Amino acid sequence: MISSLPEDVGLTTAEAGESAAWIAGLQTDSGAIPWEASRHVDTWNHVEAAMGLDAGGLHDAAARAYEWLRTSQRRDGSWFAGYRGGNACDRSVDVNFCGYVAAGVWHHYLSTRDCDFLSRLWPCVEAAVGFVLSQQAADGTVNWAIDRKGTPWPQALLSSCSSIFMSIGSALAISSVLGRERLAWESGLRKLGQAIRERPDNFLPKERYSMDWYYPVLVGALDAKESQGRIESGWDTFVVEGLGVRCVADRPWVTVAETCELVIALTTLGWHGEAARLFEWTRELRCPSGAYWTGVTIEERTPWPVEKTTWTAGAVLLASGALSGDSAVAALFRSRNPAQDP
Repeated sequence: MISSLPEDVGLTTAEAGESAAWIAGLQTDSGAIPWEASRHVDTWNHVEAAMGLDAGGLHDAAARAYEWLRTSQRRDGSWFAGYRGGNACDRSVDVNFCGYVAAGVWHHYLSTRDCDFLSRLWPCVEAAVGFVLSQQAADGTVNWAIDRKGTPWPQALLSSCSSIFMSIGSALAISSVLGRERLAWESGLRKLGQAIRERPDNFLPKERYSMDWYYPVLVGALDAKESQGRIESGWDTFVVEGLGVRCVADRPWVTVAETCELVIALTTLGWHGEAARLFEWTRELRCPSGAYWTGVTIEERTPWPVEKTTWTAGAVLLASGALSGDSAVAALFRSRNPAQDP
């Protein structure tokens, strides 16, 4: 893989500002960030968009996004899977969606060094991580979801558990800054990491999905040798030269968010030149407003799905930050255990 870094990588300052402003323009008065205007909010993609706001320099708007999470959190530390107009529209619970607040809050702190914010959001993070770990199985995996009747689905997804791995590590980083030791979280993180590395058969088979390929690398759950081997083994399956990364191996489209997440994963391996090359492919789907089409078909080169989502723009801003040396983005993704970061 190419490792040298071109001089001009990522978005320009003006481009990043446009994309962040586009996200902020769709943020509701409550602070919630929907997928698009008049569409639903889910907490994972809400956080992804909020991190994009921070990466684009709109820290006040990002703080409002986290305040919405704080005020809408349920008593058990969870959130429903979907909200519209301030009300739940999907009353199931995606466990990974609930944990991601920790990664977002940690990223906001890394971006602003706002200790008051960190202290204010600590109870929210603590409750969310407690809820997530309540769904951890004996084998270290974490249940995918809880249905509308409150019944857990006792199955685990590798991509979701990988995201949870980063979220718990981020929560431990927050606890370290605030001087609040959480040994149970450390134990849960170790068990989850072991499951990701050593027990692949304990996850639902989703090898068709690119997120299962690169997510363990993205979040630092694997060592360098394992990460390099994993990326190389799936490259030809998922990467379409000149376009981007397939969301699903046997489907005829690529998506900007998956491409940008792979870009970040490559930067954690030091493959900056290759990461920059993939990032440039996303420019084809950039709109004058700073928004991005979610994806594009491989043969026709037409947008698919026909939508411009806030979380896609958020992923672009994070990937741009990873390429350009944004210290907050680097600290979020650079280590196996984010609690080791300053």
